[in-house]
Amino acid sequence: MEQPNLEYIEQLARGDESIRNELIDVIKTEFPDEKKEYYDYLEKKEFKKIEESVHKLKHKISILGLEKSYEIANEFEHNLRELSLEKQEDFEKILKAITTYIETI
Repeated sequence: MEQPNLEYIEQLARGDESIRNELIDVIKTEFPDEKKEYYDYLEKKEFKKIEESVHKLKHKISILGLEKSYEIANEFEHNLRELSLEKQEDFEKILKAITTYIETI
């Protein structure tokens, strides 16, 4: 499984430490809330809301340089439109990897 990284954030920041830190802070603040929202909607089986949560989380996945994981999230989002939870397990592995990673940055 690919690992989250800060390469894209470094590109966006162009050496500006304050921009880099701000982007990291946004991820560290928003990701846990968005992940909780995802699990809350999943528990209630609110497919449209789950799909919206996955869509939001895809942006964090992308920013953390997880190209293959982004594709998995995209497939999961599409499956949710069909009321299918196919790819849920793969998606949740990505969420765990990101959770572990943001605790280290």
